[in-house]
Amino acid sequence: MDWVAFRLSVELGLATLALLMPFSVWLGRALAYRRFPGRGFVEAAVALPLVLPPTVVGFYLLAAFGAQSPLGRAWEGLFGHGLAFSFEGLLLASVIVNLPFAVQPVQNAFAAIPPRVREAGAVSGMAPWRVLLRIELPLAWPGIATAAVLTFAHTLGEFGVVLMVGGAIPGETQTIAIAIYDRVQAFDDRGAGIMSAVLLAVSVAALGLTNTISRRVGRRTRDA
Repeated sequence: MDWVAFRLSVELGLATLALLMPFSVWLGRALAYRRFPGRGFVEAAVALPLVLPPTVVGFYLLAAFGAQSPLGRAWEGLFGHGLAFSFEGLLLASVIVNLPFAVQPVQNAFAAIPPRVREAGAVSGMAPWRVLLRIELPLAWPGIATAAVLTFAHTLGEFGVVLMVGGAIPGETQTIAIAIYDRVQAFDDRGAGIMSAVLLAVSVAALGLTNTISRRVGRRTRDA
């Protein structure tokens, strides 16, 4: 078991959640409630990582993060090292590729809230931020929890984009998915099997926890 790669994957997953979930709640809520020009294009852009091959997404991100790109040059000028093949570049790529897994469940959760419930809060004199905190977020919680778990699990298992943008630098960009691939390439079936089993167990546990939370919150909401 490559615990260094596993720890790096967990750190990448947690950092991705910290950066992506607040933005996903804001964007998912906006897409659920607002009608604005270009809304369809925004939804299409969010869903794009689902339909494009990971290597295609990774290629474009690598080009955007490379030393010849404006972003890559600006990053190197500020921090003294390149964005591609670094943990920071890997994190930014993870945020982008996980957009549909984070935004779409949140959008569906907010869209499922009956308009009359939000209107009742506004009519009772609650400020918009209180309606969000006291009414919308508790009702949308199952969708937000699902988005968080899907994002974390997908980050652990992501391979194509991670390999293209981060390479396989041990201790810096070599995640558990890449470590499994390297073990298979080295004909270490036992090591690859152990790491695959650990990754499978973590994913099943995360999805099971999400389903449990969603059912309990759903029962409380119906009872209320």
